[in-house]
Amino acid sequence: MSEPFVNKVAESGLITLDLEKYYPRAATAVFDMKDHLFMGMILKEKDFREALKNLDWSVYQDKHVALFCSADAIIPVWAYMLVAAYLQPIAKEIVMGDEKELHKQVFLKNLSAVDVNEFTDKRVVIKGCGETPIEDFVYMEITKLLRPVVKSIMYGEPCSTVPVYKKR
Repeated sequence: MSEPFVNKVAESGLITLDLEKYYPRAATAVFDMKDHLFMGMILKEKDFREALKNLDWSVYQDKHVALFCSADAIIPVWAYMLVAAYLQPIAKEIVMGDEKELHKQVFLKNLSAVDVNEFTDKRVVIKGCGETPIEDFVYMEITKLLRPVVKSIMYGEPCSTVPVYKKR
């Protein structure tokens, strides 16, 4: 008689954390200040205010918006504040920076929603492979969040992990 098959991974008590769950999925948009400058270089207050007043802001509705200037122009601080005042009631999120910075900030905000208490004294595997490419900063941030509470952190898949941290 053969011995019953035992799934040691299932019995190990490992918790797998898939970072794809926190990947920013909402629609994004960019607001490039350059598009509202005289000759793409100079901010004329009166013209700028008029342009913002007449802009169709609905294109930013419920989107994550990157606010930046792609031109090498001097933009006064109040101009960014003015755009933010228009965007804040309609956009889901506004980030000062380009699309890459927007993605990073939204990802970090999503990670902050992780309830670290549910990982207290647990052995956690941070899933390493998936359909969506996850940037390195995300793995560093989740390590910073979990390290104070977990028993151990590993990277990879439950059947093949790389140890990262173990509480002594």
